Amino acid sequence: MESGKGADLRERAFEFAVRVLEVHRFVYKREPSLRSTSAQAASAAGSIGANLEEADAGQSRADFISKCNIALKEARESRYWLRVLARFIGSERLAPLIAESTELIAILTTIVRRSRTRT
Repeated sequence: MESGKGADLRERAFEFAVRVLEVHRFVYKREPSLRSTSAQAASAAGSIGANLEEADAGQSRADFISKCNIALKEARESRYWLRVLARFIGSERLAPLIAESTELIAILTTIVRRSRTRT
């Protein structure tokens, strides 16, 4: 990742993870039956940024691609769990996070595809 764009994406992933954790805290207090579902969403959301940090320090192009691909999979998983939660706690609260996960998926898909064609 280029330093400017890569840093912006890592910051965006960080903010996404924080926002999903805020939802998890809300769900944990008010909806005990959904605790594990919100924990899954929070775990996947946090993993996006963690894998992007690892990609930035990748030992090779293949390592970079692998970590970005994992971040992509985690973005897809977080969107899935957010969609499940939206059915129970209201989509208006989660719509911005679902939209952000969709944008992260699009960005990461582009990064992975372009990186693969350059190797």
